[in-house]
Amino acid sequence: MSNPALEWSPTEAHPTATALALVPVVRHELKRHIVLYAGIFTALALLALAIGMLLPKKYASTTTILVEESNIIAPLMEGRAVPTSVVNRASIAREVAFSRKVMNEILKAGGWMDSHPSPIQQDRLMEDIKSRTVMGNPRENLIQIRYVDSDPERAYRVTERFADMIISESLATKERESRQAYGFINSQVADYHKKLTDAEANLENYRNSNPDARPGVGADVNARISELRRQVEMSKLELIDLHSAEGAINRQLTGESEVSVMQTRAGQIRARLADLQTQRQQLLLTYTEQHPDVVRVQHQMNDLQEELKHEESRPVASGTGQPASMDGSVTINPLYTELRSKLSEARSRSAAVASRISTAEGLLQQEMERNRRIAASESTLAELTRDYEVNRDLYQDLLKRRENARVSMNLDAEQRGLSFRIQEPATMPLRPVGLRLMHVAGAGLGAAFFAPLVLLLGAVKLDPRVRSPLQIEREAALPVLGTMPMYVTPRKRRMMLRRFAMAIGLLLIAVAAYGLVLGLKLVHVL
Repeated sequence: MSNPALEWSPTEAHPTATALALVPVVRHELKRHIVLYAGIFTALALLALAIGMLLPKKYASTTTILVEESNIIAPLMEGRAVPTSVVNRASIAREVAFSRKVMNEILKAGGWMDSHPSPIQQDRLMEDIKSRTVMGNPRENLIQIRYVDSDPERAYRVTERFADMIISESLATKERESRQAYGFINSQVADYHKKLTDAEANLENYRNSNPDARPGVGADVNARISELRRQVEMSKLELIDLHSAEGAINRQLTGESEVSVMQTRAGQIRARLADLQTQRQQLLLTYTEQHPDVVRVQHQMNDLQEELKHEESRPVASGTGQPASMDGSVTINPLYTELRSKLSEARSRSAAVASRISTAEGLLQQEMERNRRIAASESTLAELTRDYEVNRDLYQDLLKRRENARVSMNLDAEQRGLSFRIQEPATMPLRPVGLRLMHVAGAGLGAAFFAPLVLLLGAVKLDPRVRSPLQIEREAALPVLGTMPMYVTPRKRRMMLRRFAMAIGLLLIAVAAYGLVLGLKLVHVL
């Protein structure tokens, strides 16, 4: 009876089993090169400690400036003074702080000028100070200045001096700007005063050489022309009425005799009645029946009619029974004489009205010619007047602006407008900023720990030799029945002990160095 052959097939190794199989290999490799890895650890730790100790310390000092734009003066002087505002204060403060004048004061405050550096060295120092100075706006009305230096006292002095110089230079700049603005406006006032005087003189000379070139003359001339035209028209209508009356008188005159024969008393009364009747008709051509002259004539006619009735009722001559007769006589006809007088008066009035019309038309022509001269001079007068008014308005506006600028200049001179004050003064920095010894030492310890470990794992992974039974089974596909450990001789054991002692000594050196530095830090020696 024969036993069947046992057949072995390799199984896929689990990653955890593979990692566990490498632990003995890593431990063996660490034992072999423990001095090397301990030296690497110690060297990196001591190097980091040395770098941390040699790393220059940086001390930062910070100050904050408060910009006060609104105070009790602002509402009181609103509209009269123009307060100086600060826009983008960080950039303005940076320009002021990094000016040549301020930087010279900073070099003096920091003690750099004690060694009397050359101009080139001064420029380099200024560039170095600028690179270590940070200015910003934490809030709208705050300016923050931060300066970093290796000397805490110098950092404090430089930061404090920066704040003082920024405040003084900003106030001086504001005052200088206000003074320059006032000077410019004052010069403009003088220029426009001369222009206004010249424009006023030109206007006055033109008015003196052209009497009609005065305000309101055109309106007066137009009113005079309208009045003369109305007078001419009224006079022409009156002349027409006079010609009509003259024609009527002429017609009445042709119907009357120059002489009349009066035979009796009654005939004379009738002649007078006829004369008064003619006179009444003549008056009615001009007046109404209620006119005093018409009423007077009517009364006279009534009296004559009463007298005529009385005359006709007288008794006849005695013995005959016939009315008595008077001797006939030839007399001038009074109506004819009156008509001639009225005709002469009408002709005189017509001549007077015609003369008045001629005079008014002559005056009208003169006023028309004067109006044309005024129209011709209006363009020149308007240009001179406009030049005068523009210069007057600008001059008055500049006078107001000059007074406002004067008030603003006085406010800035007395520092009553926009003001600066130290909100947070600079203090002496007690602790350095940035990377310190403990940061570099901690990073060095981490690097000293991981660097040997990485080298050890790399050496194990990259070593082509067979280091574990699992590696034989996986790569050669052969079963491993057993392993034989390496025999350690007494000589080799002594060598391993010496290596361990040297490695421990190297580690103790690093620990001692770190302990010493820590102790010095605790007693504030470092």
